[in-house]
Amino acid sequence: MTFTGPFEDRLAIRELLEAYADAVTRRDAEDWGATWAEDAEWSLPDYPEIGTTKGRGAIVAMWKEAMKAYPGIMFEAWPGAIEIDGDTATIRSYTTEVYDQEDETVRDRGLYEDTCVKIGGSWYFKSRSFRNIHRQRSPKGC
Repeated sequence: MTFTGPFEDRLAIRELLEAYADAVTRRDAEDWGATWAEDAEWSLPDYPEIGTTKGRGAIVAMWKEAMKAYPGIMFEAWPGAIEIDGDTATIRSYTTEVYDQEDETVRDRGLYEDTCVKIGGSWYFKSRSFRNIHRQRSPKGC
């Protein structure tokens, strides 16, 4: 998979990914939720206690609860591939997160495998599946 499809759509999908990351860092559930399609699903296979959540409302509710454990998070994301076929796109993106928990600073790196859909001229996440790549813990402040 590479970067294929109309430039305007690839740019809009990059902006969707950036809006998602910005909303996480600002801990803004409304803006974050606006990146998801109504019938979306979010899978977290490395977290079997969470599994897959379906529907924008349920996804946002789960995210709000989860974000209580991530004060002061800094979240970044960038695409590794975007492949567009009409009003559907398959993307692979990478993330890095930095946040403090208890007496440690945690640095997580992850991978998303996504499907996006274009609805009414705008792109949304239809499905996202997140996997951990690497986690580093260090004493707070290091």
